[in-house]
Amino acid sequence: MAAAWQRPYLNIFKHFRVEEWKRSAKEGDVAALTDTRMKGTIYRIRGSNPASSYLQLPRAGTQSLGLTGRYLYLLFRPLPRKHFLVHLDVTTEENQVVRISFSNLFKEFKSSATWLQFPFVCGAASEGTARRGVPGAAPGDARWTCLVLDLPSILALYLARSYSHLRGVKLCCNLLVKNLCTSDLLFEPGVTLARARLGDLSCRGVAPMPRELAFPVPKGQKWHDLYDYIRFPSEGPELLHNSIQKSFPHPVAGDQVLQEPGHPPTQLVTRSRAACDLPPVQQKSCPKAVPRRCPVVTKSIPEVHLAVPGPGGAVPAADPVLEEKLHSAGDTRQPLPLSAGGIHVYAHQRRGQTARAVPGSQEGLVPDPILKLRTIIGFGGCSTKWALWTRDSMAVVYPCHAVIVALLLQTGEQRFFLGHTDKVAALAFSGSGSVLASAQAGPRGLGRLWDFPTGTCLSLFKTHLHGLVSLSFSHSGAVLCGVGKDVHSKTMVVVWNTAQVTRGGGVTVLAKAHTDVDIQAMKIAFFDDTRMVSCGRDNIRLWRLRSGALRSCPVPLGEYHALEFTDLAFEEGPQQEPEDRALFVCSRSGHVLEVDYKNVCVRSARRLLPAQPQEDGQEQAGSSSGPGIAINSISMSSSFCATGSEDGYVRLWLLDFSAAVLEAEHEASVSCVCISPDGHKVLSTTAAGSLGYLDVQARDYSMLMRSHGGSVLGFSLQGKGGHMATVAQDSTIRVWDLASRQQLYDFSAAEETPCTVAFHPFWKMLACGFDSGVVRIFNLAASDLLLEHKQHRTAVTGLTFSPDGNLMFSSCLQGTLALYRLLAQKIQVLRVLGNVVARDGGSGVDTLVLSGDSRLLAFVGPSKYVVTVMEACSLDELLRVDISILDLHSTILDSAVKVCFGPVPQGELLVSTSSNKILVLDAKTGRLVREVSPVHKLSCSSLALSKDGQYLLTAGDKVIKVWDYRMRFTINFQVFIGHSEPVHQVAFTPDQEHVISIGDAIFLWDFLAPPPVKSSPGRARSPVSTLVLGSVVSMEAEVSPSRRMRGAWAEGSDTKPFSFPDRSSEKPKDGSETPRQTVPLPLLSSPPCLDISSVHPAGFQSISSESDREEEAELPGSSRKVANEHRDASVIVVESDGNEEPVVRPRVRQESSRSPEKAANEPRKGTRAPKCCIRPDSYRHFTPRFKASGLPQSFVSPPAGSEVLKLKAVIGYNGNGRGNMVWNPDTGFFAYSCGCVIVVEDLHSGSQSHWLGHAEEISTLTLSHHAQVLASASGQKDGDSHCQICIWSTQDGACTAELFHHETQVQAMAFSWDDRFLVTIGDYSDQTMALWSTHTYELVLSTCISEPLHDVAFSPFSHQDLACVGRGAVTFWVLEQQEAAVRLKVHRAPAPDVLGLVELTSLCYGAEALLYTGTNSGQICVWDTETNSCFMTWEADEGEIGVLLCRHQRLLSGSNTKRIRLWSVGSVQELRLRGPNARSGSVLLEHEITLDGTIVSTAFDDSLEMGIVGTTAGTLWYINWLESTSIRLISGHKSKVTEVCFSPDESHCATCGEDGSVRIWALGSTELVVQFQVLNQSCQCLAWKPRPVGVWPRPGESQHVVAGYSDGTVRVFSVSRTEMELKMHPHAAALTAVTYSTDGEMILSGGKDGIVAVSSPRTGMTIHVLADHKGSPITVLQCTRKQYHELGVEGGELWLAASSDRRVSVWGSDWLQDKCELLDWLSFPAPAGPEGLDSLPPSLAAFCPWEHGVLVYVGFGLQKEALFYSLRKKQVLRKISLPAFATSLSLSPAAPFMALGFSDRLLRLQPCPAGTPQDYAGHDDTVHLCRFAPSGRCLLTASHSAVLVWELPGA
Repeated sequence: MAAAWQRPYLNIFKHFRVEEWKRSAKEGDVAALTDTRMKGTIYRIRGSNPASSYLQLPRAGTQSLGLTGRYLYLLFRPLPRKHFLVHLDVTTEENQVVRISFSNLFKEFKSSATWLQFPFVCGAASEGTARRGVPGAAPGDARWTCLVLDLPSILALYLARSYSHLRGVKLCCNLLVKNLCTSDLLFEPGVTLARARLGDLSCRGVAPMPRELAFPVPKGQKWHDLYDYIRFPSEGPELLHNSIQKSFPHPVAGDQVLQEPGHPPTQLVTRSRAACDLPPVQQKSCPKAVPRRCPVVTKSIPEVHLAVPGPGGAVPAADPVLEEKLHSAGDTRQPLPLSAGGIHVYAHQRRGQTARAVPGSQEGLVPDPILKLRTIIGFGGCSTKWALWTRDSMAVVYPCHAVIVALLLQTGEQRFFLGHTDKVAALAFSGSGSVLASAQAGPRGLGRLWDFPTGTCLSLFKTHLHGLVSLSFSHSGAVLCGVGKDVHSKTMVVVWNTAQVTRGGGVTVLAKAHTDVDIQAMKIAFFDDTRMVSCGRDNIRLWRLRSGALRSCPVPLGEYHALEFTDLAFEEGPQQEPEDRALFVCSRSGHVLEVDYKNVCVRSARRLLPAQPQEDGQEQAGSSSGPGIAINSISMSSSFCATGSEDGYVRLWLLDFSAAVLEAEHEASVSCVCISPDGHKVLSTTAAGSLGYLDVQARDYSMLMRSHGGSVLGFSLQGKGGHMATVAQDSTIRVWDLASRQQLYDFSAAEETPCTVAFHPFWKMLACGFDSGVVRIFNLAASDLLLEHKQHRTAVTGLTFSPDGNLMFSSCLQGTLALYRLLAQKIQVLRVLGNVVARDGGSGVDTLVLSGDSRLLAFVGPSKYVVTVMEACSLDELLRVDISILDLHSTILDSAVKVCFGPVPQGELLVSTSSNKILVLDAKTGRLVREVSPVHKLSCSSLALSKDGQYLLTAGDKVIKVWDYRMRFTINFQVFIGHSEPVHQVAFTPDQEHVISIGDAIFLWDFLAPPPVKSSPGRARSPVSTLVLGSVVSMEAEVSPSRRMRGAWAEGSDTKPFSFPDRSSEKPKDGSETPRQTVPLPLLSSPPCLDISSVHPAGFQSISSESDREEEAELPGSSRKVANEHRDASVIVVESDGNEEPVVRPRVRQESSRSPEKAANEPRKGTRAPKCCIRPDSYRHFTPRFKASGLPQSFVSPPAGSEVLKLKAVIGYNGNGRGNMVWNPDTGFFAYSCGCVIVVEDLHSGSQSHWLGHAEEISTLTLSHHAQVLASASGQKDGDSHCQICIWSTQDGACTAELFHHETQVQAMAFSWDDRFLVTIGDYSDQTMALWSTHTYELVLSTCISEPLHDVAFSPFSHQDLACVGRGAVTFWVLEQQEAAVRLKVHRAPAPDVLGLVELTSLCYGAEALLYTGTNSGQICVWDTETNSCFMTWEADEGEIGVLLCRHQRLLSGSNTKRIRLWSVGSVQELRLRGPNARSGSVLLEHEITLDGTIVSTAFDDSLEMGIVGTTAGTLWYINWLESTSIRLISGHKSKVTEVCFSPDESHCATCGEDGSVRIWALGSTELVVQFQVLNQSCQCLAWKPRPVGVWPRPGESQHVVAGYSDGTVRVFSVSRTEMELKMHPHAAALTAVTYSTDGEMILSGGKDGIVAVSSPRTGMTIHVLADHKGSPITVLQCTRKQYHELGVEGGELWLAASSDRRVSVWGSDWLQDKCELLDWLSFPAPAGPEGLDSLPPSLAAFCPWEHGVLVYVGFGLQKEALFYSLRKKQVLRKISLPAFATSLSLSPAAPFMALGFSDRLLRLQPCPAGTPQDYAGHDDTVHLCRFAPSGRCLLTASHSAVLVWELPGA
């Protein structure tokens, strides 16, 4: 920066008074003239010899101008047809003088260490006068020119030097000069001050030209028509140039406002030499419009950035190694598109500042650089021996591969020293600590010297050493010594002279010496720069440098000559003679030798032994026998000695080594120890890559850094929490905390190698894939193994979770792809496909990628040339693209490497290929949208897209690139280096504030891009008047007047933005008012008092102002002609930007309801607000159960009055619903939902009525306050694109209206307290709120919300007030109706900051002006609805509170901890009114009851004394607080029902389910009688024991039920005694079918493996095992009676077995005679490959009860039909056509009826042999079970967990 007196600019001619020639010099023809055109004095310099004609500043060459301004302005004009020359002498920060010269005499660019020569190409007034781009004499009409030289950039780019100041200027021959000036500002010619202010250029460092530097412009003309403007070097697309010249003008300011047609401000753009040799550019994507005067400029080399915090961001551009890397980043032998950029190296980034957004930034990404290195997690790389203390003992310096890191202990801040291109092999500090030496490994053997305080590189030199093992600095810093291997692998010692480095000099070699002895360590003596000591295997040697030669002599070792010495250290102490200090050398045998340096002999030797406890607890050291401690490192201080050994211990010894006073154990061998200069800390490193220090005084060990022992292969980020999991070549999986850089967990498996890792987006769950094919899921919270899946047989190559957290995917090297579903942190395998993923496609975390909405899955496969897109939830293939055929001109086959989805709305898929391209495809059609090439020198190894779809990350080779995804600029990317190994993966963090890259280590970068702008409020909009159009209902948004409007608005604009208050203004007034959060205990002897301090957030005010106008939405599809849209309702759209300030904007959209007779509405018009694709972290939010079934294509309804079936009862309650139970205590109306049926039950009689109108699962119910209307909501009906809301009359159960508006699911509904309005809110995917009029059920208002809502409620005190809860906020709405117009006031009130990031999940209004809300973290907040502020909060539960209900002074809460709690909240009103002065600020917990599941619905009387509660377990409970009782009202299965059956007397029925339960129900009341539960097993089948023939039932007769389980066991339960009587284990696989023989004396069971077993329930023995169906699961077992010799076989029983392979076997048995004979074997044909079926329907068979000797078969076959097969005739008698393949079958014993269930939720009653079928609705999923009662008067059907009981009145 310029000194203060030089700001804002310095006129050099004026300041130095050139006209007086006292402080300046002239030679030859130099004269001052008055130029009338320039309106001032100019200086003319003429002459043919530059050495004899010049003007020089300052006068003497020994003087200096001392001007520090960044820009030098020269206003000059070359004399026509002459040559001129200008010399500029500048001084670098190293005090080196560099001459910069430019002239039109130079033919080409030349450079040396002290001189830069640039050709100058003169422009002409007319384009044809001079040939452009060619140096030479000035044209005859050469124009006046303003030349701007960026001196720091010139030095940095061409010499890698740091600019200090301008020393001198010499203007030579043939020039007219007007002025000379320096400044830190960039002046823009031709721009007035007013226009500069209008364009806001000052923030960009751009200012209008000062009057003293301005060229005169006549009125009516333009500056650029008269003069030339040249800026060098340009900050446009190229920064390295071989000449200075004018090119096509660009606006320097970067603002379109300042461009003038035809002649905008100019900017330099030149061609590099490499670019000139390139063929024409082939642009794949749409190029930007290029004016005709602009030549096509080809960019040959990409931008490369090294922008890091702190001063250590220096990378000299002249580094030959770096230059090679930079040129390798872009292949100049291939044609490049316009997106490839020029070189851009940030050579000297000082004081932690990043470069500002440069003028002309429309040519590339801004800011520049867009990444800044923040943190590196890792240590070592080449060696773990090197870690040093700084002189002040406050920081540690260590290498991490190619980067040197300085870590400040107190703050944890890291500084980086960047410049090495290979791994750093050694480090050394000078005695003062001001100079740091480093050397890198590899064939080049480069060393660097750093100025440690500033981080600048002082010198770069060749070490001539390849395998460097030691580096030592002399105490003075004048000599550096290194030991390593030469090119012949011979040990060589090199000594360098570094004395002149700090004064601008270089590094020279003082001496070299080859030696045959082994050297492990070598150090320069601190008392003499010419003496060194080394040690190694079998030797200790003393070295001396004299007369340019390096000589050594050995120390006689005697008996210790065979030891392997590893390290050495000089004795510290106050001795006067340094040479008298002893030298200590350690060895691997445990010996420590004390060497007399002066006399070259061994004074003494000690052998350190392992721990031998003494009386004082210290270790002993001595020379006794036994294995010694293998010492790797030794360090000395004045008071103790530290050793690091192979056994992992750091030990501190007394100076005589008599005892160890302190030790610290490590997990691996210690590589290095180093005592801090203050002697208080001991630094240690281990071979495992850990770095830490021991605090000697505190006796405490601190871990500074851990690292993987090999390259990091992949990582996964936790959705929230700042944790990252990595997998590396060291066979470990580690979890890191990004904020602290600390390792949290370390996972490894014996004899297995982890391959990939994936974090669950919401839960603390980590999935890991191993080379054995096993996928393991760990619970990080409990640090244990949750699940283990073995779907793969080879190494797992891909593993990922879907963004919504519901699905998991894995793939392996064999190409197998597995789909898993997550349910309650349990993972189930849904589908496994073989040979779909490319086997040679490589591995990595991003092998399988999903779209942002979790709908699509993409991967490379089945071959590396093909990319496949599948539907994520089913793995159905949607698209397959052959990459190899997209480039028709390529001579090689292109293969896909990585894939990545683009933004969801655009539907694009990005594919990186082996030919260095990125292909952007349409994810639906596979069409090639655009192509980017080349991307990296080699193929791109990783792709990542930012959430906003603006930026793309790519990784390849050892670099990272950040791209503008839309490719809008001339330079569309920036390049960043730092890794010394290939980068394996790169990704954005979830908050998009950082970028993580992994390879050799873990790099965390700050992402500096500005946040995305969602709207442009500053843009002028047309005024929109309030919508009051006759009967049209409109709405206005209103905000608090105290909130500042967002955005800049032009004067006179009629529109203003609507915004919600931000969170920052809602902090508590007093920090002491933060509520305490403790959980009150249940009421015992006396109620415990929970004190709640008040919270009064500032800034909450009641809504009192109203906007007079609405803002028109500038959205596609919206109409500006509002007055003409007479049928449209106004819709509020609430959008939120990054600051969580939603903006309310109206837009026009047509919506209406429809009656049952009306057709479906038209789809909603207009563009929807952005939708949330991730389910909120709240159980209160409804998620429909996954269903694979669809709706029926045809439906044969029975004629009215002729229905054979009548729905009698529904067993079950849908615990998956939310708020799906209602009860009015005044009228007694009680209703709940089960599947798609509304069950209305009389609580007194138990009778049910059923309302059928929904086709999908009902999500929620709500009852009007007068209990006359019930509203129910479900998903889409009959293919409609909207959800279905039914309005029912509670008097007669008639559906009076159907409403269609929401697109996915309805989350909650509520009636206003006057029952005039109904409000409905959609789920997280819909995000709309709708208001309906209950008079006409027309849509009044519709609002799109930017965040999901969970619950809604109307205020009981004001019919117009309602509130909603959602993510971290309560939204208060006020409806005001004036005639036909409705005005809406809205206020969003965020939750108190003390709660953190929470979901507000439930709400209810309390006493006047009180609103209670629950959170997903267990708190209850109390809000003052007058001020819309939260004044109180307490922790009410350990889990999420999903239900709140308040009556008078009592509050009920229900949570996912299965508890309901009753609170006394009488004192809350007083706290609201009096604040902190209230006498009591407490709430009391009165009662608590724990139920069987999460609370999802409640309904209580007005006093909260009794009510009904629903849980996720499928139970409705009656609660009585006065009696503290809970009674089951309604029960049901929570999971799928697997079998149903009737008791022989039909008084009861039995059901079993996947939850392992067997339940017995009373059919008359549908009440649960008894339940048998087996834990951790699934009950798959059951049967009721039949009554023997001819035996009348006896009172008290025991009834039995047999059930089969997934573990292969059979259990027999006694219903009357409610106990298990028998357990058998006849199968090795899960049972799938079980039945009794007709006499009940035998149990037949079939397994999943096809084995059929016959067992005796009396003895428990298995009598027969039949393997005829082995290999295919048994689907049906059925027994029937027959005549003894009927069908030609003996025995009185006939039974059949059907298996899933479409085979049926029929057997005749005589169990008493132990006979079982195969009667018939049936096999039914089927097509070879089913199409359109996810899974085959079951094969079902049954004996026909009304036609003996006939069985009926249904199953997958050639036709959809039921077959009647005669066992006598051995042929099919008849066929009955079916609408689909049946999923269940039952035949009535009383009448010729056949009941069939289908996968399209259809139940069909088919008369036989012929007749019109009847179809019945009522199921919301596949009807997988149907069973007739023995009498044929009842029918049981099951659909998932719902069981329906049907009557046949006419049977």
